[in-house]
Amino acid sequence: MQRTWRRLDDTPFVTYALLAVTVLVFVLETLGGGSTDSYVLLRFGARWNPLIYLGQWWRLFTPMFVHIGLMHIVVNAVSLFYLGAITERIFGHWRFLVIYLVSGVAGNVASFVFNANGLAAGASTAIFGLMGAFLMLGDSYRHNPVITQLSRQFMMLAAMNLVFNLFSSGVDIFGHIGGLVGGVLIAFAVGAPQLGPVPTSRRVIGGTVLVVGLVALLYVGFTYA
Repeated sequence: MQRTWRRLDDTPFVTYALLAVTVLVFVLETLGGGSTDSYVLLRFGARWNPLIYLGQWWRLFTPMFVHIGLMHIVVNAVSLFYLGAITERIFGHWRFLVIYLVSGVAGNVASFVFNANGLAAGASTAIFGLMGAFLMLGDSYRHNPVITQLSRQFMMLAAMNLVFNLFSSGVDIFGHIGGLVGGVLIAFAVGAPQLGPVPTSRRVIGGTVLVVGLVALLYVGFTYA
């Protein structure tokens, strides 16, 4: 009998914790002078390449918790609430956290290299990584009809969002693509044991390509800045 995932009713507490931190940061931004104020955004960790060049590497991590304006936080918070919960239940708590954080960093690295102008922030790099994780699931567990259907739905959602990005000003499409690709690779690396094993070779390849790709992008970003 095919498995979908165990502990379906398990509380996705990591998702709720990430959501709480994200909302808290937005509240602090608002109290600190407003979430659309550039100085406030820099104080709270938005990506800005000149500061990264000066050694503030942590700005490749913190932007996933910083948002610009009310609509930005609302859209990403709702996406994290629903997509995060189902992803966490499938992958498990710590694997979900790794996928979310690594995807966010991967998206920010891509943004750092290919979108050097202006400030960038938002959880969408990590959220696109969660969509990417479902692409891995669809490939690795293609004989599971539930997972296959979910994978198709999220693949379509990711594609629609990327197409929308092309016609929207102020949207960091490179960060979204980086997060999506990072999500696929890190999902292969950590696997989804509740659904079944992923071949070791695929896990090693996924992790290796991810690390090599991030190192290569950082090299390009710092060398040709």
